[in-house]
Amino acid sequence: MLESKNIAVVVPAYNEAALIRGTLQSVPSFVDHIIVVDDASTDATIEAAKTAGRPFELIRHEVNQGVGAAIATGCRHALRLGAEFTAVMAADGQMHPADLPSLLAPLVAGEADYVKGNRLSCPTVRRAMPWHRWLGNLLFSSLTRRALGVDVQDSQCGYAAMNRRTKQTLDWDRLWKGYGYPNDLLAWLSSFGLRVRDVPVRAVYGDEQSGIRLYHVALVIPFVIARAWLRRRAMHRAHASASSAATEAIGREAQ
Repeated sequence: MLESKNIAVVVPAYNEAALIRGTLQSVPSFVDHIIVVDDASTDATIEAAKTAGRPFELIRHEVNQGVGAAIATGCRHALRLGAEFTAVMAADGQMHPADLPSLLAPLVAGEADYVKGNRLSCPTVRRAMPWHRWLGNLLFSSLTRRALGVDVQDSQCGYAAMNRRTKQTLDWDRLWKGYGYPNDLLAWLSSFGLRVRDVPVRAVYGDEQSGIRLYHVALVIPFVIARAWLRRRAMHRAHASASSAATEAIGREAQ
């Protein structure tokens, strides 16, 4: 526990046999529940996880669904377990465990509903992050801010934490299932008026192999942002139409 709060960490994993053991060993001791969601791995991911020496709950997808779907599965389970705060830490070790208390702090203080890591503010980001990923993150973060009206500096960072209200409010079945899920999630957070906060975190890169491909960058993520923008516009139009109809009804009653 942290500040007497029940904490869960969701670890989405797909073919991470080489790295998941170290990731699980690094999860801070104050975490009450570690939830590993194996997204139909074809390697020894689960066997490697079991050698970490840390107790965890395992949920397995029979068919690969994507990282967004794995996170949704884990967050729904954390809600069932009664976790007050839930964080997401990827199985590839790219999320520094020492940053977890900083992510949780605004939740504990009641200042935010969803806290997102910001690697781009890290002083060593230009050395730690490959230049093409740094440039891509800058681009997509700018597009996300403009299209979705969400004030975040590093939209693509998956290191995040949320409170129980967020887990209960989001419709996890509607979340984008694959790469691009952070952009879609931010759009839903904005639509529901949930409070989002940025927190600086370290940029960690090592021997892991990224699953992001050129088509994700060129097609998938722009599509997710565009789709979320259109959905946001439709929701605003519907809200404006409902408000106008209500005003007209009040006017008729006044006559």
